[in-house]
Amino acid sequence: MYAFLFFLTFFLVYMVFVVYAERKISAFIQDRYGPMEVGYYGILQTVADLLKLVQKEDIVPLAADKKLFKPGPIVIFTAVFAGFAVLPLTSDFGGSAADVGIFYLLAIVSLDVVGILMAGWGSNSKYALFGAMRSVAQIISYEIPLGLTVVCVVMVSQTLNLQEIAFQQGIWWNTIDPEAHNYLFGIKALGIDITEIGGILTWNIFRAPIFFFAFIIFFIASLAESNRGPFDIPEAESELVGGFHTEYSGLRWGLVMMGEYGMMLLVSFLAVILFLGGWNTPLPNIGSVTLAEWTSGTPGTIAGHIWGAFWMLTKAFLLVGLQMWIRWTYPRLRIDQLMNLSWKYLTPAAILLVLLSAMWRLLMV
Repeated sequence: MYAFLFFLTFFLVYMVFVVYAERKISAFIQDRYGPMEVGYYGILQTVADLLKLVQKEDIVPLAADKKLFKPGPIVIFTAVFAGFAVLPLTSDFGGSAADVGIFYLLAIVSLDVVGILMAGWGSNSKYALFGAMRSVAQIISYEIPLGLTVVCVVMVSQTLNLQEIAFQQGIWWNTIDPEAHNYLFGIKALGIDITEIGGILTWNIFRAPIFFFAFIIFFIASLAESNRGPFDIPEAESELVGGFHTEYSGLRWGLVMMGEYGMMLLVSFLAVILFLGGWNTPLPNIGSVTLAEWTSGTPGTIAGHIWGAFWMLTKAFLLVGLQMWIRWTYPRLRIDQLMNLSWKYLTPAAILLVLLSAMWRLLMV
């Protein structure tokens, strides 16, 4: 219950700041100012827009299928927000520590396709329907390479528990499983125990070099899953007015946007946990200077909660910022280019990484 209230409050605050951040980042890239009038440097512009949004009339097109049109945005937002239920924010605080956390996360988030299809079909508009069809094809296509990269981590880590995967990438792993931590990535064969050094060296992308390429594929696929540029063809405003949410207004339109920005944060959290050390610090122990221990905090203590949340949120927000930078830098792909990238390049590469991960696990144990 506490985790639910925290993530709900955090999500609403996040929405206010992330929209403002995207406006400013896009303005910087395009050599302009962005919001400047409402509040100091326009910092209250998003708040003003939200107040205006909740007061707008909820317009339902006369020819729309109301049974599909009205709940569509709710399904989209609920599916995305439900994914936060299994995310560990620190070593002792977060969502459910379910042993099948990754499986649940991938399953529940995939339901946003149902909401998008409801919104597009229920609108009874050609623009919304085209956008929904594009989105369904795109998300289903890119779920395959994304899921395969997750399988790579699961095979080597031997767990579906997100919290345990985070623990394996930090200095505290040897206190939990002293027999297993040296063998996961062949560290003992080198005569070095990097779990004592800690820091960035214990992150999955450094402990297993093949995971670096898995992370690249995961990140590209996550952009498509979030309908972010250069994969934003479901919303292609130059072609489809606004895509699957063309006919929405007011709060329902806001829920669709919250679903998109929520997905950006969710996949960023997942990338951090699987590849970038989770809530663990990037600073290593150097001789007698125990930076990793000091900037991690002992699990279960106040310092552990503060440092864990700080590193987790910092890494996730950096990835969200990277998604924004990519959107305002690269042009939108054509539909044939988008499909070719998934089926001809990312999926075969992800399958190869699965085979290499299996070999890595067998050889290093």
